[in-house]
Amino acid sequence: MGEALRISGSGMQCIGAYQALPAGKPKGGIVVVQEIFGVNAHIRDIVDGLALEGYAAIAPALFDHVESDIELAYDAEGVARGRSLIGELDIDAVMLDVGSAADAIRSAGKIGVVGYCWGGTIAMLAASRLGLPAVSYYGARNVAWLHEVFSAPLQFHFGANDASIPAAAIERHRQSLPAAEIHVYPAGHGFNCDQRADFDPDSAALARQRTLAFFARHLATVP
Repeated sequence: MGEALRISGSGMQCIGAYQALPAGKPKGGIVVVQEIFGVNAHIRDIVDGLALEGYAAIAPALFDHVESDIELAYDAEGVARGRSLIGELDIDAVMLDVGSAADAIRSAGKIGVVGYCWGGTIAMLAASRLGLPAVSYYGARNVAWLHEVFSAPLQFHFGANDASIPAAAIERHRQSLPAAEIHVYPAGHGFNCDQRADFDPDSAALARQRTLAFFARHLATVP
């Protein structure tokens, strides 16, 4: 459904992206931020699904600054390689890339961000650094950034059985961001991804419903 394209990235470097557009007038635009596994089939499916819901959606290939066309498997080797790749990226440059992706679909109307895993933390930072409404799925690195000033609405999705995000970390979110929506599911890390062992279809469906309701509220254009 979608298509590959190039957008302006940070440091004067063009990076790849996967974009899908709705059949009619967009309800708004959504930047989809990848996991540590790249803009793979799972992320492309999310982009396509958002387009079917009426949004212009785009996923910037953030690893292109290191190596092009990265798609990693959901196994130990993929995790190790993904962690190594994000270690080579500068967070400020990544935020510039997200902003560039938002600009690429700006004609769709108001822009939001949704991210998963590592991308969940990047999405959260889009609410503080870019002022964009954001939905963060199981961002295990969020706690390090909870001190920032968040100027846009936030929604969080966590798995109660996620060893990388203990209950104390979720409570830190509640204390630091009392205005944010925080949802916890009887699931593990990566519960939204049907390619992962922790995939939980019921939790994924409910989280998607809440995500779409969030964007319907915050990206709606007043007539």
